[in-house]
Amino acid sequence: MSKSELIEGVEAKELANAIRALAMDAVEQAKSGHPGMPMGMADAATVLFSKFLKFDPSNPNWPDRDRFVLSAGHGSMLLYALLHLTGYADMTLDEIKRFRQLGSKTAGHPENFLATGIETTTGPLGQGLANAVGMAMAEAHLAARFGGALVDHRTWVIAGDGCLMEGISQEAIALAGRQKLNKLVVIWDDNSISIDGAISLADTTDQKARFTASGWSVLSCDGHDVADVTRAFEQAMKSDRPVMIACKTTIGFGSPKRAGTAKAHGEALGADELAATKAALGWKYGPFEVPDHIRAAWLKIGARSAGKREEWAARLKKSEHREEFAAAMSDSNIEAAVAALGLHAAKMAAEKPALATRSSSSGAIDAMFEACPELLGGSADLTGSNLTLAKGSQDFTPENRAGRYVRYGIREHGMAAAMNGMALHGGIIPYGGTFLTFADYSRPAIRLSALMGIRVIHVMTHDSIGLGEDGPTHQSVEHLASLRAIPNLAVFRPADAVETAECWQAALLRDDGPSVLALSRQATPALRDDASENLSVRGAYELLGAEGGASRVAIFATGTEVALAVKARESLQQQGIPTRVVSAPCFEMFEMQDDAYQDEVCGGDDELKIGCEAAIGQGWFEAFGLDAFVGMSTFGTSAPAKDAYAHFGITVEGIVETVKALLD
Repeated sequence: MSKSELIEGVEAKELANAIRALAMDAVEQAKSGHPGMPMGMADAATVLFSKFLKFDPSNPNWPDRDRFVLSAGHGSMLLYALLHLTGYADMTLDEIKRFRQLGSKTAGHPENFLATGIETTTGPLGQGLANAVGMAMAEAHLAARFGGALVDHRTWVIAGDGCLMEGISQEAIALAGRQKLNKLVVIWDDNSISIDGAISLADTTDQKARFTASGWSVLSCDGHDVADVTRAFEQAMKSDRPVMIACKTTIGFGSPKRAGTAKAHGEALGADELAATKAALGWKYGPFEVPDHIRAAWLKIGARSAGKREEWAARLKKSEHREEFAAAMSDSNIEAAVAALGLHAAKMAAEKPALATRSSSSGAIDAMFEACPELLGGSADLTGSNLTLAKGSQDFTPENRAGRYVRYGIREHGMAAAMNGMALHGGIIPYGGTFLTFADYSRPAIRLSALMGIRVIHVMTHDSIGLGEDGPTHQSVEHLASLRAIPNLAVFRPADAVETAECWQAALLRDDGPSVLALSRQATPALRDDASENLSVRGAYELLGAEGGASRVAIFATGTEVALAVKARESLQQQGIPTRVVSAPCFEMFEMQDDAYQDEVCGGDDELKIGCEAAIGQGWFEAFGLDAFVGMSTFGTSAPAKDAYAHFGITVEGIVETVKALLD
């Protein structure tokens, strides 16, 4: 039995039992879901929301609210019940009853775009924990920029054993420890149970020692003792480091036959056990019924921070940073960055430099960085390779929270997930660098950013066999196709300095999804001498038309292979074969164009269509109706870039020979 006290005139255990009852009823009605975690964490969550969490359901997007992240997303009914009980308008009782049903706001795992109060989409374990690290970093940076009067909030996380077993958790907690994010509190639901059974079947890690070794303060409490939970939370708020609280709980708390067992984790209790559990808890109410006195107490809890929000609004109104803060939170400075990139593109068109596109990206970053103070860059220990450090920018550190560059270390997955958290927090436009081949490490977080529709920019260099001697372990072959397969992810592969600036513009303007900039290590010639219009934003465009008659051949290419296509066209033209070249920096943007434009770019059926990219051809034939593809079908090889291209036949001669063989 949980030890209790009065909160808003009602026993805390009654408030917690309302959460348990709604969770049990919703899972039972859906015949699907995870009741055990909400039942186990209801007491700790009641303490958090009633005494510590700063939030206001009447203004759920208040910038200075605390962020609450349910990293253990399978326990989603815990969050839905809390949102409903505390008065979030869109989390109605009908939505609770429609748990896991088509079109409901109460999806199987929390989805931030379905209902207010859901800070991030969780479910893949560990992602929420890593998102929270990014949120805490965003808070620290914005507090340094605007002052504590406007930015002073905490990030609270409930994480389970599964979150801590996932590899991303170590990347996240190590980063948070290094950054001394003292406003980050992780509440570990220490229930010793996973789907298979006891945690000890698979893991004997001393989690407290692991967090301690990573630079965290570690506390413990009895998760069913309200006073002990309160003590731990109070102590956590005094720490100068991030805090992990080992909150010992019983999964399925209250269930006579399932409490403390794996059977409580991921299935409905069943009618008999549900009735027995309610009886054991002293809950005498029907399905989805919350008595008025308990409901009123929860609504008072929901209104607890309204005064703090009003005080904050008054401070904002008087602040010298008022307009600057509003601009940051509304992303309005993006317009200035886009304009700066336009000037930079015009400069590149006039100067025509032959640069690696990673170097062109570096120039673009320098050009726009000061115009958009919300840009926060970084790299996973590849700064000198990715060229993501803007001139004059300083590192974000515990000693310099105003710094705008993060040294993520060799933690690609943690970096990608932390950037998701920054974007979700608001006031930050994150970008981070690594090699394209390491997109595999980042992929789960990239996928979630695409699902959530948030602006995160991944600068991925060394994009092909063109990186040369490092060989096939580092040479991206399948990665472009793999990333293009993710819905709502824009994959940009620019061909020269002008296109690189244009692709940066397009990535910044995408406010409904993430972007990848795939950039070369090797230099490529300038191809554009006119930057008066952003052509890359259309995804594909005719770079050079056919001469001497109707086009017989169209060569579609991306990145460094566009230069090969241009030279192949020159050869074919000299042989009397009218040929045009289409640069296709972003398949996804091209698919968004109307049919008339796509038909114009792709051409008619009487034209031979050849694609060229130093990668596999998956997706190319569908995108452009190709007849043939010049590219990769195996892994790469360790050799200088020029030799590697020749070895695989990705050359001017290879394109010309392919065309002539098909024309013959």
